[in-house]
Amino acid sequence: MTGSAVECGAASDVAAFRRTPDQVMRLARMGSAHPTRLSFLRQMLRRMQAENWRFDRPVWQIDAKGVGRAVYRAIGPVRTYSLVAFAHDLPDDMRSDRVIATAWDATFAMFDGDPSEADLDRLAANVPLQEAGRITPHELALSRANRSVRLFGHVVDQLSQGKQPDPAEIASVGYLMRTTAVYGAGKFGAADRDVIADRDEVSAPFQVEMLTVWHIRAFCADLVEHLAAVKGGARAARLDPATRRALGVGNSTGLGMAPFLVRHPVLLNNWMMAREEALARVRAQPFAPARDVTALHMALQSFTANAELWHSSHPIQIAKLADLHADLDRIAARLKGWPEAGTHPWNTLWLWGEATLSLEGQEALLALLLEPHGDLIDGLGECMSADEVQSQRIDGAMTIAALRRSLQQDYGWALAIDFTDPANTARFWYVSEEKLEPRLGERHEEPGADLEQPLCIARLVQALNTRIDGLDGAGSVAAFLMQHPEHRFALRRVQIMARRPFAEVRDNLIAADMLPIDLMRCKLAFFGASRFDPRSDKWVRISLFQDMPYPEDFNPRAAP
Repeated sequence: MTGSAVECGAASDVAAFRRTPDQVMRLARMGSAHPTRLSFLRQMLRRMQAENWRFDRPVWQIDAKGVGRAVYRAIGPVRTYSLVAFAHDLPDDMRSDRVIATAWDATFAMFDGDPSEADLDRLAANVPLQEAGRITPHELALSRANRSVRLFGHVVDQLSQGKQPDPAEIASVGYLMRTTAVYGAGKFGAADRDVIADRDEVSAPFQVEMLTVWHIRAFCADLVEHLAAVKGGARAARLDPATRRALGVGNSTGLGMAPFLVRHPVLLNNWMMAREEALARVRAQPFAPARDVTALHMALQSFTANAELWHSSHPIQIAKLADLHADLDRIAARLKGWPEAGTHPWNTLWLWGEATLSLEGQEALLALLLEPHGDLIDGLGECMSADEVQSQRIDGAMTIAALRRSLQQDYGWALAIDFTDPANTARFWYVSEEKLEPRLGERHEEPGADLEQPLCIARLVQALNTRIDGLDGAGSVAAFLMQHPEHRFALRRVQIMARRPFAEVRDNLIAADMLPIDLMRCKLAFFGASRFDPRSDKWVRISLFQDMPYPEDFNPRAAP
């Protein structure tokens, strides 16, 4: 299969080169994922480049203290989207990344269209309050951010003196502000996903959220230049292009993100299948043209430079970073003699990586192999959204015998877990009453297990398998559910899995050694996050859009 034409089904001519779900859908591997050219922010930038979107900043009402509002517009062929930004004078003792914070350095809303003055006044009264305020279906996303105090102040001081910031300081942090939440899809009164699902420009997953963060990045750069000009007057400098491009947007993310992949099995399947199909297409290529070999070397250089910026104090991530650096050196050494004579050099390189590299290195190699093959794989991005409503329907005509076969075939990994071992039931997922966000409890040490959320699919499936044991195979699942409605959720998952092999995380999500950070990293890699820096197994900081174009320098030659 060649070209970037959309082909969401599995193509038979690359079947021999596909990894199996049992290989791919393990937490340890998912927690080693890296962003690829199929990542959602890259998809957004490519679309805007191809469609010649225009960008401007029609409102800049920021005072000498850095307080006020601004509007950034993205003007597409059909619609306009406007980030409305509010800058605040936040005392240092009120700055917190915790979800219970009530004040931030900046707050934002993505407005659907071109806001009027009345819209801006309405948003000014509500957006700074975040959850405590009220937004409407005219808004598509709500966000907030805090300054990286050290770097933000350093950049303003240096620019105010006509100097550029210290490159080492830029490299050590990488962002001027970090978002602590980007809410969309109906939260707090924003438009539901259904309102925009049929719009081509935002049909791919999380496009509104990516557009929001991209414009927040522009706002941050503009704000430091504004404050530097206030402080330094005529001698103040602006950020030089290389320094400006090196700045991303930070993000501080906790457990609230972790269950998403479990709760959206069809979406997870489509994300993973698109990526795996992309890898299989590359592995199936019979030759490696010189231009693609050159592109691979360039991708490795860029990847290695970015990896040098990763820093972490977390023991698990320190070990993973060591693996990554060592494996990037191994890849560089291997490429010196590659490609050798013979066919399918990409597959040869991949098989070498599977035999030689750690999981970190293997998933980095995957990202590298995809990079030179845009014409071959970019169309798969159109296969990564999902109509999840259809998947909720249960086929009541399915027989118990067919259900039993599906359980044995697709959930053998789950049926093999010993849930009588306390270590395999050590945790439980629940929703915080205060913030309505997911949390993780210790089952044998604290109360609350009676409020457990149905996120351990393996245990639910085992219970279903036990319940149908001995039942007549000719019976229907409809009749079964009439007697045992408590198994409806698990049965639906089994039917989804029968058609979507990458729909389940094939691990025990309540085990004592389960790392929620693995779920978070997988999702963040699909976003396009870099500089993955966990502060614990439940909290992580990352960077988005680092080394990517800004709205103002976007043009047909600005390759994302």
